[in-house]
Amino acid sequence: MVVLCDAADQQRVSTVRPVSRTANKPHRARTRAVAPVESLDSGAAGSSALQKGFSLLEHLIEADRALTLAELVARMDMPKATVHRLLINLEAARLLQRDLTGKRYMPGDRLARFSLRAVVFSARMSPVRAILERLVAEIGESINLGVLDGSSVAYVQRVECNWPLRTHLSAGSRVPLHCTATGKLFLALMPTMRRAALLDEIELKAYSPHTITSRKRLEEELVRIRDERMAVNNEEFMVGATGLSVPLMGIDGEMIAGLALHAPVARLSVKDARAHASTLRRAAEKLARTLL
Repeated sequence: MVVLCDAADQQRVSTVRPVSRTANKPHRARTRAVAPVESLDSGAAGSSALQKGFSLLEHLIEADRALTLAELVARMDMPKATVHRLLINLEAARLLQRDLTGKRYMPGDRLARFSLRAVVFSARMSPVRAILERLVAEIGESINLGVLDGSSVAYVQRVECNWPLRTHLSAGSRVPLHCTATGKLFLALMPTMRRAALLDEIELKAYSPHTITSRKRLEEELVRIRDERMAVNNEEFMVGATGLSVPLMGIDGEMIAGLALHAPVARLSVKDARAHASTLRRAAEKLARTLL
């Protein structure tokens, strides 16, 4: 019910002190209410919470393992209660998740998908495609740009050559890590603990007679790749198809994508593919500057 009163009435009402203790109860109840968790869209406070949330996610992404609450508190130099509140909010949003112990935190699936879509968006920009098109014109073979997506490689951009005989793998395709040039390159250049965890997870399935299915042999291959900073696919994923991949490096020194050429082995041998390594490296440097 709405009560209307004139200015004089309002003045008289404002000077009256409530006598009844019962009348004060609603007021006291409001003052005792628990303050809500800082919202990500509530003005200045929201901006601060958003920055803190992104900072926390950056620490998780840059770490080579899952982190505990105590480790995050130390790295972020923030109160434990603040970091704990951020973890609750980010876990509820599926931007991070706990490991099997339930005590450590790592990036969540939603964050991984978000990151992949951001890279795909950047890769679809005209400067990126223009660089790939010039590379195809120079080399004469199909070129793709691939990123790490969980336990596989996702192609975010691809430009086909004009030959009628070529490998058909469109943008959006996902391929295994252990038997593709870009996949092996990611494994070779990632931190040791992360590589060990991924190799524990993936199945070294034979996709062709040339697939490396022995973990010991694969790890030996990864040492060579790490030394050369490029990887070759010698009919390991598809019989009759070869490939070469070089890394795009981020500002933190980690590999963010792989630039690879693919061709039928009848037209391009592994030796011939290696001869294009310097051309691919120059293009990878241009792409890294464009994307970053």
